Amino acid sequence: MIFKGNAVTVQMLDNGIAELNFDLQGESVNKFDSQTVAELDQAITAIESVSDLRGVLATSGKGVFVVGADISEFVPLFAAGPEAAGEHLGKNTQNLNRIEDLSVPVVVAINGFALGGGLEFCLACDYRIASTAAKVGLPEVKLGLIPGWGGTVRLPRLAGCDTAIEWIASGKDQKPEAALKAGVVDGVVAPEALRDAALNVLQQCIDGKLDISARREQKKGPLQLNDIESMMAFETSKAFVAGQAGPNYPAPVVAVKGMQKAASMNRDEALQVEKDGFVKVAATDTAQSLVGLFLSDQLIAKKAKGWEKKADKKVERAAVLGAGIMGGGIAYQSALKGTPIKMKDIAQAGIDLGMNEANKLLSKQVKRGRMGADKMGKILASIEPTLSYDNFDDIDVVVEAVVENPNVKKAVLADVEKQVSEDAVIASNTSTISITYLAQAMQRPENFCGMHFFNPVHAMPLVEVIRGEKTSDAAVARTVAYANAMGKKAVVVNDCPGFLVNRVLFPYFAGFAGLVRDGADFQKVDKIMERWGWPMGPAYLLDVVGMDTGSHAEEVMAEGFPDRMAKDYKTSADVMFENNRYGQKNGKGFYNYEADKRGKPKKVATEEAYNLIAPVCAESKEFEEEEIIARMMIPMATELARCLEEGVVDSAAEADMALIYGVGFPPFRGGAFRWVDSIGIEKFVELCDKYKHLGNLYVATDAQREMAASGKKYYA
Repeated sequence: MIFKGNAVTVQMLDNGIAELNFDLQGESVNKFDSQTVAELDQAITAIESVSDLRGVLATSGKGVFVVGADISEFVPLFAAGPEAAGEHLGKNTQNLNRIEDLSVPVVVAINGFALGGGLEFCLACDYRIASTAAKVGLPEVKLGLIPGWGGTVRLPRLAGCDTAIEWIASGKDQKPEAALKAGVVDGVVAPEALRDAALNVLQQCIDGKLDISARREQKKGPLQLNDIESMMAFETSKAFVAGQAGPNYPAPVVAVKGMQKAASMNRDEALQVEKDGFVKVAATDTAQSLVGLFLSDQLIAKKAKGWEKKADKKVERAAVLGAGIMGGGIAYQSALKGTPIKMKDIAQAGIDLGMNEANKLLSKQVKRGRMGADKMGKILASIEPTLSYDNFDDIDVVVEAVVENPNVKKAVLADVEKQVSEDAVIASNTSTISITYLAQAMQRPENFCGMHFFNPVHAMPLVEVIRGEKTSDAAVARTVAYANAMGKKAVVVNDCPGFLVNRVLFPYFAGFAGLVRDGADFQKVDKIMERWGWPMGPAYLLDVVGMDTGSHAEEVMAEGFPDRMAKDYKTSADVMFENNRYGQKNGKGFYNYEADKRGKPKKVATEEAYNLIAPVCAESKEFEEEEIIARMMIPMATELARCLEEGVVDSAAEADMALIYGVGFPPFRGGAFRWVDSIGIEKFVELCDKYKHLGNLYVATDAQREMAASGKKYYA
C-alpha cells in the first residue's frame, strides 16, 4: 500500500501496475467531497513517485463507482461567493488533469453509477471499461449547474458535439450500451469479468498494442470541426436547447455556449471557459433552489426510510376499496412495484373501470417499450378484482378510496375493519376529511391513518400520510413503508382540514378568485403564473381539479378556518359549478376542452365563460404582473407558514417538497419557503402589509414578523 486514506487508497499490483481505489469510509457510495478530493491529490502524488510505474487501474470498493460531487458542500460554497466556487473547482480540475497527464496509461473499471464528477474522472482516463450494471451521465443541469471538472471539454472531444450537447443539456443517465455506441466507454462486460477485462486493456496499453497518445491529443486539442461545421452544430442546438429548457433554467444553454466558445481551444483554455460558466450559473437563484431541492429530497427520503425501519412487518398484501379511476391507479402502482393487491368495489361497473385503468396504464408501458407483454400479464394478474371481502383477513394495508363523502367513508371503514385482522392498518385516501373525525367509526383508531394520493396516481410522486389524534406510530410506519414500496415520496403530516397541500392550495385559489372578482382576465392570470413557473395557471388548474371537487374542498376549508377561508362573495368558480361546468371531466370550465391529435384534452378559451362570470366580476382592469404574482402567492406562503408553526408539518423542507411533488410548484424556485427566502422575509412582510386589506390570508404571521425583525431565513 503506497497510499492509504479514508476515501482513496493506492496499492501496487504485479507488473508495475498501481491500483487507485475509491472507497469512502462510513458512506454507502463514493463521492467527491472535500476529503476525497484532497486524498486524490495525495494519491496521485504517491503514484507519480513510483519509479518503475507502468500503468494505473482505477476501481471502486463499493457497488457504484463515484456518484459525483458532495452536493451538501454546495450550500456554504454558494454562500461564500463566486471566487470560492472557482477555487473549489480548481482543486479537482487539477487532479483530473494530472491523471490525464500521467506518463503511463490509465484504465478505469466502471462497476456502477459514474455520474457528474464520477464520469468526469473516467473521461480523464485513457480507456473506460464498464460493467453491464453501470450507468453514466452528467446530471448537473438538474441542479441548475453545468459540469465543472472537464465534462464540457472532454465529452465533446471524445463523443462529438451532438452527443455531448444531448447528454449535458438533458442531464439523463445513460446505459452502458448507449455509452459504448457513443464512444464514451470502450467496452462493456459482465460485472464478474470487469476487473480482468480492465486489466487486460491496461496490459495491452503497456505492451504498446493500444496507442494512448492519439487519444490524449484528441482530448487535449481543439474540437475537430471547421468553423462552418461548428456554427451549424452549435447554433441549431442552442435554439433547440433554449426552447426545451425555458427561460427559468439557464444552465443547459450556458453549457452549450461554453462548448461552442471552447471548440477551437486547447484543454486548459477550454477548462477556463467551463469554470467561468460554472461560476455564472452557480450564482443564480435557480441553482441555489435546485441544490436545496436535491438536499430536501434526500431529507424526506431519509425520514421515510426511518419510518420504514420502524414498521413491524413488511407489506406483502394490500387492498384498495373503491375501484374506478383512483382505485385502478392505486392498484396499478402497487402491482407495478411488486405488492399484490385486491381491488374491491360494490359494483361490477366499478371493477371494470378500475381494471381498465390499470390495463390502459400498463399498455402504455408496453407500447413505449418499457416492458414486455409477459411482464404486463404478470402485473395484471397480481391485481385481484373482487366484489366481496373474501380472504381479507391476511391483508396488511387497506386503502379506502371511495367517494369523498364522510358518511359513506365512515360506513365503509367500519365495515372493512370487521373483515381484516386486528393488526391490519386501514388508511383513507381522503383529500380533505379529518382523519380524527373518520376514526370515530373505528374500533381500533390506532390502526387508522390517512394516505392521500394525488391524481393521477401513477404520475404524481407525493403521498401525504396523515396522523389522526389516535393514530399510532406503528400505523404511520407501515403506511410509509407501503408508500416507499410503491415508489412514492411520503410526507407525514398531522391532521387538520385539508391536511397540508390542499390547506395551502385553496388560499392560492382564493387569491385567484379575488383577482377575477376585481376585474382581472383569468387568461392573463394563467399566463403570468405559468411564466412565473407553474405548469398551469390557476383557472386551468381548477379545470383539471374539477369545480365539484374544488367546491367541496372549499367548503371544508371555510368551515375549518372561517376567519381566513370563508368568503362573502360569489366567485367565478362558483358560477362555473352552478352551471355544471366542472372542467376537464365534462369538457367545460373556465375553458372548453377538445381532443387533440393524440386524444389529449386541449383547452380553448370561449366568450361563453366570460359572459357567465361577468355578473360577479368588476369592470375589466389591467393588473401589473408583480401585483398578480403577489396576490396569488402571499396567501399560499402565509398559510404554509401557519402549518409549519402549528406543527402540521415538521420542517420547511418537507413543506416545500410536498408542494413541488403534490401540485407542481415550480422546482426552480425551490418551494414557497425558498421563494420567501429569495425575496427576503422583510420584503415579504412588507408585501403582506401592502395587501392586508384583501383579508386575513394576506396577514403575515407573528413568527414571520419576528423573523423579519431578526433577519432570519427558513433555510439557514
